[in-house]
Amino acid sequence: MEVERVLLTGATGYVGGRLAPLLLDSGYRVRAAGRSVEKIRARPWGAHPRLEIVRADAQDPESLFRASMGCQAVYYLVHSMTSKGESYTELDRIAAGNMARAASRAGAQQIIYLGGLGCPRDALSPHLNSRAEVAGILSSGSVPATVLRSAMIMGSGSASFEILRYIVDRLPVILAPKWVHTRCQPIAIRNVLVYLLECLGKEQCRGRSFDIGGPDILTYAELCGIYAQEAGLKKRVILHTPWLSPSLSAYLVSLLTPVPASLVRALVEGLRNEVVAKENSIQEIIPQKLMRCRTAVRRALGKLSQGTTETCCHDAGPCAYPEAVVSGDPHYAGGAVLTCGYRIQLAAPQEEVWTRIRRIGGATGWYFGDGLWRLRGLLDKVVGGPGLRRGRRDPERLRIGDVLDFWRVIQVKEPSRLLLLAEFRVGGQALLEFHLWSPAPDRCELSMLAYFIPKGLGGLLYWYSVYPLHAPVFRGMLTRIARDCRADVLSGPEKFTLRRGAKISP
Repeated sequence: MEVERVLLTGATGYVGGRLAPLLLDSGYRVRAAGRSVEKIRARPWGAHPRLEIVRADAQDPESLFRASMGCQAVYYLVHSMTSKGESYTELDRIAAGNMARAASRAGAQQIIYLGGLGCPRDALSPHLNSRAEVAGILSSGSVPATVLRSAMIMGSGSASFEILRYIVDRLPVILAPKWVHTRCQPIAIRNVLVYLLECLGKEQCRGRSFDIGGPDILTYAELCGIYAQEAGLKKRVILHTPWLSPSLSAYLVSLLTPVPASLVRALVEGLRNEVVAKENSIQEIIPQKLMRCRTAVRRALGKLSQGTTETCCHDAGPCAYPEAVVSGDPHYAGGAVLTCGYRIQLAAPQEEVWTRIRRIGGATGWYFGDGLWRLRGLLDKVVGGPGLRRGRRDPERLRIGDVLDFWRVIQVKEPSRLLLLAEFRVGGQALLEFHLWSPAPDRCELSMLAYFIPKGLGGLLYWYSVYPLHAPVFRGMLTRIARDCRADVLSGPEKFTLRRGAKISP
């Protein structure tokens, strides 16, 4: 089967973000589809001459059809486990049906899907059952589907690896339920990418499902031991605690790791199922050297220490402006935007001050009141939010779609603007904007502005309860940034207000 152009959904996710450059380097024309074209464009490969970026939503059938037109093959790397509100299993069911019909209407000749291992006859966890259901929906359509079924994927930044390393790094004694002795067959991300790339256009792969796994079959306890050895840690003690349910385990793990609680719950509950390859026929069609689990862990740790992780499980997530903030809806229309802003004028070049803004968060911290930020992160973790432990991808550079502690970057305009969207649990939608402008070569004004769209009475109570903290925190941050730049303060920090109905420009 000749393939010239492929549609890649989930292009900014953990797997999709690594597959895209491989496809481009292999000579394919890639149409990357997502809800935020800006987020795709900000990837390192976002300006490749063979890349086409289109806006599409898996819940919108027409957008998927338009994205599929002219593509001979479709990579379906979408899941909804981090979605809020509705059941992710229902969202995935609808999205898979939309994709199967869109690919058929557009005349595609192959759909490639990365699913999960697990015997349907077993009592599968909701996550694994949903993956199996999506595979069934895609395979039942008129377009031949290639389904690759894997267990946990081992690589720097993968959700499975992040959970493993935070558990073992932080706990010398691990309390675990009986699933810690369930067998699994991890596979290195490098091997997964080879299978995804090489099955494209192969007649032997169309309309078939394959189990993919690495050469090692291990229990989770053995995996913890391998990680501890490779990380140079003392041997971890694992105590079997039969009273610890998968749900309680997931909650405790989510407190220890930066992985979203919804994703932790899905993955931890899936550990009760044995996930071992039942057949290995793909090794004859796509032969490759499979990486041992120990080697995969060692490589992942190396990339983390060098800061060269290409993608991370945190990359997935919406990156859109709240509509009320963009449109400036009047307060009586239900789009009330509450704001609080402070600014300071400094005797310093704008680029010098911008350097401090782009380093904010992560290991650098927030320049002032880090104890308050950590407390807010801890409270967020307790209620199931991301907390501060996600840090940031790169200590020096930010791009649209990056996570920054419990924020997500939705706009970066160097050297003048950084806009962050809150992902912590809050009664509404919150944004934080840093803005710089220079009235003269050696002078600049730095402003910080918080936007909040309350949801119900709870949102209003939240805003007015934290409002008194804005003054000391914002003033302190602006003053410390000035001190870090060794810049004289010309005026401020002082409070300023926006006119009612003001809006953010995207």
